[in-house]
This record gives sequence, C-alpha cells and structure tokens, in this order.
Amino acid sequence: MTSGERLRITYELGCAPGEDPAARARDIALEQTVELPPECVPPDVAARMVGRVEALAPLAERRWRVAISYDPATVGSEVPQLLNLLFGNISMKPAILVTGIEWPAPLLGALGGPRLGIAGIRALCRVSERRPLLCTALKPVGLSAQQLAELCYRFALGGIDIIKDDHNLADQPTAPFRERVARCQEAVSQANGETGGHSVYFPQLARGSPAIQEDLALAREAGCRGVMVSPVIVGLDTVRWLAAASGMAVFAHPSMSGVFFQPGHGILPEILYGELYRIVGSDGVIYTNAGGRFDFSQATCDAINANLRKPLGSLRPAFPVPGGGVDVARAPHWVERYGVDTILLIGGSLYAQGDLTRASRRLVDTIRRVCDA
Repeated sequence: MTSGERLRITYELGCAPGEDPAARARDIALEQTVELPPECVPPDVAARMVGRVEALAPLAERRWRVAISYDPATVGSEVPQLLNLLFGNISMKPAILVTGIEWPAPLLGALGGPRLGIAGIRALCRVSERRPLLCTALKPVGLSAQQLAELCYRFALGGIDIIKDDHNLADQPTAPFRERVARCQEAVSQANGETGGHSVYFPQLARGSPAIQEDLALAREAGCRGVMVSPVIVGLDTVRWLAAASGMAVFAHPSMSGVFFQPGHGILPEILYGELYRIVGSDGVIYTNAGGRFDFSQATCDAINANLRKPLGSLRPAFPVPGGGVDVARAPHWVERYGVDTILLIGGSLYAQGDLTRASRRLVDTIRRVCDA
C-alpha cells in the first residue's frame, strides 16, 4: 500500500497490567529515531525526525494497534536503515509486532523492487501458456557435483522450469561451488538441447561480501540466468545489490527468517516476504506452504501471495513460490487455490518416485491439464 509523503508503520503492542499503551507508542517513536528522552531533543529536530503517533486503538485484552509515521528522510534510500527504522532497537523490547506498512511512492521508486518480476521470469523460462511454473531443488547435501548435475539433467529432461540449489548447498568439499555450478548448468543446457526445452538452473549464493561477487561472476560465466539467496543470512541489501547489478533473476529463500515470527512479536510473514523481500528486488519469494512440514496457516499464505502480486507504486509484482511440503498429489489443488501466477516448489514427492524424468513429465502434464480444463 502506498501513502502520502510519510512512511506509516502499524504495530500491535502487548501491554503489561497497568502499562500505558500511549506511553509505549511514544517510546517506539523516539527509540526508532532520535533515541533520546524528548527533553533532550532540539525542537527543530523533534519536529522533523521523531515519529508521529497517528492512531492508537484497543484490540483484544491488553493488546493495542498503533500507527506511527516517519519522515522518509530518516531512511534516505538505504535498505539497512529502512530495516533499522522498521524494527531495529524495538526488536529487543517485548510484544511489538509489525503488521502493516504504507509506503511513500518516492521511497519505493528509490528502492527499486524486482528487476524481472512475474512477466520477466515467464519470459526467462519461455513459458507463454497461462500455467504456474514448476520448480525443484537439488538435494541432499553430500552428493558430488557430478551427482547433482545428473539430477539437474533428469529434471530438465522432464520439463521442470526452474531447478535450484537446495539452501544447504554452499561451497562444501563434496560439491565445490565452482565445479557444481559449471556441471549443473552444462547438464541443463544438454537436456534443453535434447528436448527443445528451456529449463533454467539457479545456484545458491551463500557467501558474504566480497566473496559473493566472485560467486556471482562464476555463475554468470557458466551461463546461469538466475540465483538464489537467503536474505536474512546474506543481508537484504545484498539482495538489492544483486537485483540491480547482476542482470539475473533473484529468488529469495526463507532460511532463518523464522526468528521474526514469534507470538505477538516480530514482523508478520506477509510483510517480510510479501513486501520487504519484494521491495529489495526478489523476483520470486520462497515460503513454507500451509499443510506441509511447517506451520503457516492458509490465511498467512494467501496474504503473502496477495502482497507479492498487489499494486505497489511502480514496483513489478513478484512470484510467490510455496514449498516446504508441496506434494505432487496435491499440486492441482494448489493451482486452483493460488492461480497461475505462482511457482510450485516440489521436491521430496518427486524424489520419492525414483525416476525423476518420468515423475517430472507426469507433473508437468498434470499441471497443463488442470490449466486447460
């Protein structure tokens, strides 16, 4: 959602018995900006920089909703400072949950958003038909680079659109990054040559700066068209840099993001994945789907999808990528639930069938039939 000139953040607060919610709201406005008692802040600075408490309303027992607006000058155009303002020092205070953000359009424009977005990823995979894309992951860690490349080859023969590294694949001795990327990209290219397909391989960039720049260059030299990163681990500003400078698709993985999802405290998943990951430049955002081995509700998943696709200033929409237990047998259900502008990440239930090429072809055919019906 876009707002006027100010950045407006909505929080839910939990208050202890006898605690004044208005005082807590004022404390957030000060803590997130000047970090001083009000009497110590020069009046002109207070007028420009201290957050304004714009609304305060009761919710359930001892919980309150508060809206605080900030001058975008407190952010500039820097992702680290945006995160600091959003949930910096107050992350160490109890019972504060970020539930909504209204963005000034100039700030969105400065941050950039996805370089490709939904339409660009479809073009990258050369999928013009109106169907969800299909993605799978190379696993388990411990296989050699050649063994992982063989998996790539089998999946690409079967028509899987995007074959990505598992988030546990880094630069292990069993499959060093340089060798793995070269072999896997070569295997996908070979399969595409044999079938006329257009599968793509996205390696994971797991190292920090400056090593990630070297890994990006290796991926580009190998012919990869996209990469995957875990924003909480490598940094959201790294995602922004990749989106702006790499010329490649960028997928975001949710590893370690669960630290934000505590009862009554943190950042809602639909805000972190659906807005922040998109705003910093993720073309596709992987999250743990309802009904799998994690505990996101269906309502949360629907909200993530909606935020990734909704109009947001001039930013391109990004692909939701539900995974973490999406099963082949239920793939038609998720197509009907989430629609065609989705990438289904399916792993374990493909591996369980043994013949990866046959299982992949069967899945692709099933999805096409569902979408043609």
